[in-house]
Amino acid sequence: MTLSKREVLGAPLAAAVGLGGVSRAVASPRGRTSARPTPAIMPGRFESTAQSLAGYRAPDWFRDAKFGIWAHWGPQAVPGQGDWYARFMYVPGHPHYDHHVKTYGHPSTSGYKDIIPLWRAENFDPDALAARYAAAGARYLVSMGVHHDNFDLWRSKHQRWNAVAMGPKRDIVGAWKAAAVRRGLRFGVSEHLGASYSWWYPNHLYDQFWPKLGVAYDGADPRYADLYHSNRDEPFLNTPASWYTTNPDYHALWFDRIRDLIDSYQPDLLYSDGGLPFGAVGRSLLAHFYNSSMARNGTLEAVYNCKDTGSGAFSTDWAVQDVERGVLKGINPHPWQTDTSNGDWFFDRNGTYKTTDEVVAMLADVVSKNGNLLLNVVMHADGSLPAESDRLLSDLAPWMAANGEAIHATRPWTIYGEGPTAAAAGAFAEKTSYTPRDIRFTTKGDTLYAITLGMPQGQTVITSLAQPNPHERRRVRSVRLLGRPGEIAFRQTGQALVIDLPAVLPTRHASAFAIAFA
Repeated sequence: MTLSKREVLGAPLAAAVGLGGVSRAVASPRGRTSARPTPAIMPGRFESTAQSLAGYRAPDWFRDAKFGIWAHWGPQAVPGQGDWYARFMYVPGHPHYDHHVKTYGHPSTSGYKDIIPLWRAENFDPDALAARYAAAGARYLVSMGVHHDNFDLWRSKHQRWNAVAMGPKRDIVGAWKAAAVRRGLRFGVSEHLGASYSWWYPNHLYDQFWPKLGVAYDGADPRYADLYHSNRDEPFLNTPASWYTTNPDYHALWFDRIRDLIDSYQPDLLYSDGGLPFGAVGRSLLAHFYNSSMARNGTLEAVYNCKDTGSGAFSTDWAVQDVERGVLKGINPHPWQTDTSNGDWFFDRNGTYKTTDEVVAMLADVVSKNGNLLLNVVMHADGSLPAESDRLLSDLAPWMAANGEAIHATRPWTIYGEGPTAAAAGAFAEKTSYTPRDIRFTTKGDTLYAITLGMPQGQTVITSLAQPNPHERRRVRSVRLLGRPGEIAFRQTGQALVIDLPAVLPTRHASAFAIAFA
């Protein structure tokens, strides 16, 4: 996941595979025709049709959680060069290619297969990390299941290239799941496998210049086709529509592997990096996920996150919208989620990181608009934390201890906020710089919370609570500053609610006020 992804996301593909109990012949991109049986799914309320899935409603646990932490982590952290290393190490002229040739050798002989054994995760302590995530206010923990690199982070039944068999030789997903359960956190997994078939095509190419002119990269070696995909003879177009392949053989493999992930770890949340892949095959997987949740819990506790931009399908009738590195413009009637990272998606030793101020402001903005924030906290390849990630978690813990009341289990007010800063909206638009005069609102019962997107000084002025105002007819009865005992002084005028601040604020980064009405 990087900004360059926008160049390869686009309109949905028409990738229809016959379901409903009847096999249908489907032509593959190479001209073959293969019969596809109906994928086997858990029987229950949901079936593989859009009409059946339309009965979905996001569970209350997700609406109450508001904040999750994601371990977007795997072998691509080893080089310390950031996101999409597995792809761009095969693209001459890209910094990842240059780093790889200099550090590991030419990709004709030393390819991504040779990076995988270097990922040992020797300092990975999921229990310690989960404890810090919970203290930082996270209510759900999401593990990478499989990235575009086609490497499964669990004891995979359908892929020999997995973390139990090589690399860490450890069930990473299982370890995260156990730690999440012990900390009382909901558990999720992310799958980026749908796009892998097309995304990783460069490993089948070769240099266009001397001295390696025409020498194929190791992805062309048939011994490793199950890692690099056997698509060498398939035409490749680097277009938005190429995010998801039309190859039905790959659709079936995707279904088998992600069903194995769901069945083995029973996640509460499943995230796809794109829209729902592969037409009816994807709908079958989604029905299986939902029916499995109902069979296990008695009610539907499952959340499926996907995107409404790019390839694949999306509908609020059956999914929770995910917005990568961005937020929505206003209050959305449906629960939704921002996914972002405090740094690059994989560790980059030269990368930049969000400040705690930026993370807190983004969290408050997202929650005020009926959303959740899923934040990747960058990890080193060995499982330890960079200094910036360590500092972020240390900063969030006291802030959430004092101000979590204004975040968790809240709902939007009649407006999401006020202030001088015009917030950007949409994916890949998260660079807004807020001020303490920018305020976001949440509610819980009869209490209104006002969160400043920065550290205020002297007074906080809330013009939306002037008396009278169109949002709340009752007068303000009391104001509390979260993290500080007792009430604080205020006055409500025809211009604003003016709150007098103490000389010393209880927390850094932002302040939250609990406002009660007469």
